[in-house]
Amino acid sequence: MRADAKRNRERIVEVAREVFREQGYDASLDLVAKRAGVGAGTLYRHFPTRDDLLDAIMQSWVDRVQETADRALAHEGGPRELLLAWFEEYVRLISVHRGGPAKITCAMGDEQSPIRTKCEVLRGAGDRVLDQLRSEGALKDDVSALHVARLVGGIATVADQGELDDAAVRPMLEVVADGLLRPAAG
Repeated sequence: MRADAKRNRERIVEVAREVFREQGYDASLDLVAKRAGVGAGTLYRHFPTRDDLLDAIMQSWVDRVQETADRALAHEGGPRELLLAWFEEYVRLISVHRGGPAKITCAMGDEQSPIRTKCEVLRGAGDRVLDQLRSEGALKDDVSALHVARLVGGIATVADQGELDDAAVRPMLEVVADGLLRPAAG
């Protein structure tokens, strides 16, 4: 790719990230092209579909997923604290852009989704957290990373659409965590 074409591509991704953060994933691609200082044809040459552009935007996000899971796994405390630390990080990961939680949660488990590979990375990180809890005997049987991702993604979607703050989200995450964990032996 020529240097100027590469600069245009990077600029489009950068501007799209800003526009989508402001207006959601359904924002006008013409607005993205205009703000990036390129024609619509240039945008579509690099990104033939909206999903191709979303995929490029999400790549840096994917790079953060593993380190986020690592942070949650290093969290001090018992199984409930570990699970809640992951849930809070998960909500932050999928809530970077307005409309992101719904888009990612709906794509989770959809083999035809253009962001399927990104969802698989996220689900794999969730599996790491759940595997640790399984090895400790803290997780109920038959809990899958897909189900957890959809549950927590649903909460993130409500928070995104309702513009709820962390204090309003935490109790919902606690309900999910308490439902997934075995009762502590007493």
